Amino acid sequence: MQEALKEARKAFDADEVPVGAVVVANNRIIARAHNLTERLNDVTAHAEMQAITAAASAIGGKYLIDCTLYVTLEPCVMCAGAIAWSQLSKLVFGASDPKKGFSIHEKNLLHPKTEVQSGIMARDCEQMLKEFFNQKRK
Repeated sequence: MQEALKEARKAFDADEVPVGAVVVANNRIIARAHNLTERLNDVTAHAEMQAITAAASAIGGKYLIDCTLYVTLEPCVMCAGAIAWSQLSKLVFGASDPKKGFSIHEKNLLHPKTEVQSGIMARDCEQMLKEFFNQKRK
């Protein structure tokens, strides 16, 4: 999660919502990404989407079985769908998103075999988001 937080810091510094993600396979980071929605003027350029695309490219296939996605904020519905389609084995996220996170929905939107772990370094993840939005409100 520390590496995902480094990616979130890059987003913060680029005036993007500070969400970072990394994909790990065989105890090695195969993809790193952060939000690029402002830079690319693309609402789909979330950190998770960028990381999934980079990981698929790194392994040369569209399925990320035996891979883990670490992300600083609970994925939205769009990203949960991409996580499901890519068949990631594990999702680990830091801060919960009670407004737009996938878990507010009654149905599990992830692949049935995807293991989920939440709350990892949640305070650090939340603090960066709070700092970012506090600066925006000033």
